[in-house]
Amino acid sequence: MDRSAVLRLLHSALTHTTSAAKRRIVRFRQKSDYERFLQEWSNIDKTVANAAGAIRHLPFIQGFSLRVPNDVLRSHTHDGIWIENDPLLSVHSSSIYKPVLREKGIPWGVQEIKAPLAWSTTTGHRVKVGVIDTGVDFSHPDLKQSLGRGINLLNRGSLPHDDNGHGTHIAGTIAAANQMHGMIGVAPRATVYPVKAFDQNGSAFVSDIVLGIDWCVRNNMDIVNMSFGMKTRSKSLLTAVTNAYNAGVIIVASSGNDGKRKSIDYPARYPQTIAVGATNRLRRIAPFSNRGLYIDVYAPGDKILSSWLRGKYNEMSGTSMATSHVSGAIALLLAHRPGLSPNDIKAVVKRSMLPLRGTKAPRITGELDVMRMLQAGDR
Repeated sequence: MDRSAVLRLLHSALTHTTSAAKRRIVRFRQKSDYERFLQEWSNIDKTVANAAGAIRHLPFIQGFSLRVPNDVLRSHTHDGIWIENDPLLSVHSSSIYKPVLREKGIPWGVQEIKAPLAWSTTTGHRVKVGVIDTGVDFSHPDLKQSLGRGINLLNRGSLPHDDNGHGTHIAGTIAAANQMHGMIGVAPRATVYPVKAFDQNGSAFVSDIVLGIDWCVRNNMDIVNMSFGMKTRSKSLLTAVTNAYNAGVIIVASSGNDGKRKSIDYPARYPQTIAVGATNRLRRIAPFSNRGLYIDVYAPGDKILSSWLRGKYNEMSGTSMATSHVSGAIALLLAHRPGLSPNDIKAVVKRSMLPLRGTKAPRITGELDVMRMLQAGDR
């Protein structure tokens, strides 16, 4: 199928969309074909090209996303072009959370991974952490010193304000810094850049995530926290993750909350990420956490207290919460040992884990330990 045929199909799709239309991702194998397509597309009738949310350009993976009827573009490969669904992902946390009036000091998970013992050596200073999530509460007193501007992919003209709470909770565990009156996160001098890709229901399309990863790479994030997932493979998401990995960005991803023993969600299942499972206060794998050989490291994820909307605090459980501990720990390591590659970081994390309680294979899997990690990074 040549570019002009694709253009004709898209023109037809965009002028005849129905409520039953599905969002798809179309990618070009060759960069030159993609660039020529963009040139030709710019000459199309602007009322069609700019129809509300009609087409979402994804230069990071040489493609675009659009909503089309099922019979126009089906999920199969054409010559020089890939077409696949643009499915929804969800954030990884329990829907049940417990509001807490006030939190002061160091949450149990931050203590458990021994982050406070590292603060005389490293606090994560100047490390940039992109958090692709629901945004953040910019007015939260514990986060005011810890935030970069970030981006709102759902409304480019606005700051990435959080209308869900999940992103604010993740940001607090990574880098909250209010020692006198509030809580402290794992890396209190790291900077969190909120990338709002998820709506108030905690849902996002794969194409939103691709745009978020693209922004993180272009804006030189050191780490990207991905506390979300889905059950199905996506070549587009894998391409974006691989491109970020090759650019030297460390991607930390939550494994999912289905209690599965042999399977975890994507993108955590991709080898280019650091896949995180959750533990409880007893240093055992939390019942809800996915587990098994795909997990790279476990971290506290059960009943984790962190920042919330309108300056408040909430207790949440999930592999999302575990992932934010790992992102913060890697920020501590990177501030101490700048220049470590994603591959180096993963190796350090895996060889410095503390064996878990109640596991049959303690040498294979373990819990995050910041002090052991810093020592392993110095070797």
